Amino acid sequence: MWLVLMELVSASMGGYVAGRLRTKWVRVHAHEVYFRDTAHGFLVWAVSLVIAAAFLTSAASSVIGGAARTGAAEASTAGQRGSETSPNAYFVDSMLRSTSFNSTQDNTAARNEAGLILTNSLRQGSMSPVDKSYLAPLIAAKTGISESEAERRVDDVYAQAREAADRARKAVAHSMYWTFLALLIGAFCASMAATIGGRQRDSALIV
Repeated sequence: MWLVLMELVSASMGGYVAGRLRTKWVRVHAHEVYFRDTAHGFLVWAVSLVIAAAFLTSAASSVIGGAARTGAAEASTAGQRGSETSPNAYFVDSMLRSTSFNSTQDNTAARNEAGLILTNSLRQGSMSPVDKSYLAPLIAAKTGISESEAERRVDDVYAQAREAADRARKAVAHSMYWTFLALLIGAFCASMAATIGGRQRDSALIV
């Protein structure tokens, strides 16, 4: 609602100013004047949209670049682990899996490996039996619970992660819908406000 309201107010103000400050057209039909005012308002909305998109793209590029540099620094300090963002990282780990687990070992490698398996499972839409049978003894060794309970924990965590991912996708789709609606309202308000400003400009008395 805030996005719709801001788009309505800003587009209306821009369109009104564009229509009010235009030069009065003489010996032009009223329908042609209405069309030109509407076009002026729509162009104001379009130009503002392009400028806003350029600023947002620049800001997003800066954020992504900073995140990439941070990730590169972390990867360089990790040493032997390699890049976690590589699409082949899951397959590389699957070739290097071990069947002997020790609860006293460092949990960093196990967390990274489990995270890759969970990420790949969410990407594929389901967790393969091979991944589940591998995670169960690993979790059992790290937590001290039975393998059957570890399998139930894997299922529960995967279901929660899948639900969170679905909620995130729905939230993005919902926000895109409202963004489109706000832009549509902004285009209409800018065009309409320009015609109002044009009529007031034409009706103003020259003293």
